[in-house]
Amino acid sequence: MFDFSLSELMVVMVVALIVIGPERLPKVARTLGHLYGRAQRYINGVKADISRDMAIEEFRQLQQKVQAEATALEQSMQQTHQTIQQEVEALNQAVAQPPADSGIKPHE
Repeated sequence: MFDFSLSELMVVMVVALIVIGPERLPKVARTLGHLYGRAQRYINGVKADISRDMAIEEFRQLQQKVQAEATALEQSMQQTHQTIQQEVEALNQAVAQPPADSGIKPHE
């Protein structure tokens, strides 16, 4: 979060010792440590929530892609089924009716 060098940290500690006093400095340092820990846990929680939300959104996008592909495949299969059905009907009609100009009489 903050990037302090050792010399800057020493200056801050000397100023804190002068301003706060030696009696209250340990209590203030402990309180600041607890607050810093809470802030880190809160930030980590927010990061985890954001990561989870991003993963959920990626999953939704993947689910939409898969659904679109499944729908396209279903439509393709229906069209193929219709084409085959039409071909079978045409073959059945061709087999049921002999050509008119062949001179072949149906078997009685």
